Amino acid sequence: MIIIGIDPGTAITGYGVIKVKNQKSKAKDKLKCLEYGVIKTSSSSLIEERLKKIYFELSKLIKKYKPKTLIIERLYFFKNLKTAIPVSQAQGVILLLAAKKKIKIFYFTPLEVKMGISGYGRATKYQVQRMVKEILNLKKIPKPDDAADALALAICYTFSKR
Repeated sequence: MIIIGIDPGTAITGYGVIKVKNQKSKAKDKLKCLEYGVIKTSSSSLIEERLKKIYFELSKLIKKYKPKTLIIERLYFFKNLKTAIPVSQAQGVILLLAAKKKIKIFYFTPLEVKMGISGYGRATKYQVQRMVKEILNLKKIPKPDDAADALALAICYTFSKR
């Protein structure tokens, strides 16, 4: 099964694509990282152009990997309304794309991801990134942070009972 994790944002949207292998595989060999990265948009572009870029770039990834499940970070708390609205707009575009492609959607909060990946709800970003590296047998910690967060979302789903 192919899973895509998405860390939404209008400036940077992180993505991580993983494959869940045969259930009979050894625990450390059950997950394989297929691709991760970010979609960056220019702050000088109109919001509709930024959202269109996110939509089309994610469409290409979905066409390439054909994920059955999309995991997205749930916006549950914000310090700044100016950032919450654009993140919500990006999330809306991503959800529309998933619905059009008939991909199952699941949500996790940052706290749920930290608990799922490290077993500790107050884990630092670095601790989560190190766990992502170890779980996926990567040579180095995935960068940038948004891509590592997206991979963590996808991994968290595989560990959950959903």
